[in-house]
Amino acid sequence: MTPPATEASDVVVIGGGAAGLSLAHHLTGIAPVTVIEPPHGPPRPAERTWCYWHAGDDGLDEAVSASWSVLRVHGVDGCPVTVEPAPLTYRMVRSTDLERLVHGRLARTGGGRVLRATAESVRGVPGGAEVRCTSPDGRSLTLRARRVFDSRPPRALPPARTHLLQHFRGWFVRTVTHQFDPAVADLMDFRVPQPARGLAFGYVLPLAPDRALVEYTEFSRSALTTEAYESALGHYCRDVLGLGALTVERAEQGVIPMTDARFPRRVGTAVARIGTAGGATRPATGYTFAAVQRQSRAIAAALRDGRETIPAPHGRRALAMDAMLLRALDTGRINGPAFFTDLFRQVPTERLLRFLDGATSLREEWGIGLRTPVRAMLRTATELPFVPRRPAPAARTGDHHR
Repeated sequence: MTPPATEASDVVVIGGGAAGLSLAHHLTGIAPVTVIEPPHGPPRPAERTWCYWHAGDDGLDEAVSASWSVLRVHGVDGCPVTVEPAPLTYRMVRSTDLERLVHGRLARTGGGRVLRATAESVRGVPGGAEVRCTSPDGRSLTLRARRVFDSRPPRALPPARTHLLQHFRGWFVRTVTHQFDPAVADLMDFRVPQPARGLAFGYVLPLAPDRALVEYTEFSRSALTTEAYESALGHYCRDVLGLGALTVERAEQGVIPMTDARFPRRVGTAVARIGTAGGATRPATGYTFAAVQRQSRAIAAALRDGRETIPAPHGRRALAMDAMLLRALDTGRINGPAFFTDLFRQVPTERLLRFLDGATSLREEWGIGLRTPVRAMLRTATELPFVPRRPAPAARTGDHHR
């Protein structure tokens, strides 16, 4: 039997999703990096959309396919809240565009490359770690590296006090007539039927006067069937937005965890988890992409400076507040649509968006907290220490576009 081939690399990144590509992007020029991506075919995920808000140049401009400087939230009563979050803009990145940007940078950088293979196992070895892979033609390959960053979704979520899901289906639609204002993104539209617990909303990202990504999203304990999402989207497009005749050109569907589970960031001395697997998803909102960028920049700076610490993607205060909000939503103590609509009505938008990304000061968070249902949140905070952490129900996770 032919022994498996062995290769060496300074840094190995497993996975070519948002977290893996972003880390490779920030490591370019700092360390030689090998990105292991699944071969073309069924193992590779479908094209995905990621959105985030940012101010200034973050090095991703080539991958940004659309942006919006005006955001809108519709309450259950139909009254819109329109805000301008300057200097922030809301940006859309397609996975194919980010892949093209990062692959191009790796190709132009000495030592950088993309390896098409399936990562089978990762283990620590003296001086680093090794990744065992299978190539598309079935050959075995072992990569040895000083550091390995694994972005693959966890097989099972860690125990938690609250287990919710953010699950969605989106249509890329083209309408017969001009129906959209390309300058305005509808971030949350609560004019849809609400579940008994949690919340549901529509989401509209215009790409042209006659094209948009229209999505139906729920925060609840269980995902829906594809047929149920299709029905909800049909109702939203027809009865709420009044879009008239349209063509669905492409669809996206996914599930991400909203949980106060503690995600371990280290798996041995030389192996770290990144992205959702490393706790980058903001528990109470599902936003991931912006946290992935912060985490990637911090990891790149640590490697450049010779530090071993892998920074947490979210601070302890942010996680504590998220745990309270998740519990309050899951118990029905707060009305989700009213909660988020009131925040957009009462809190300066730029500050609120930084809060949703976990980038506000203690003073700012105190002021935002006073604009929430204080009694319900205090009751939840009091009981949380006594709520046991339980294993999560089996559920699929994936890349969301927040």
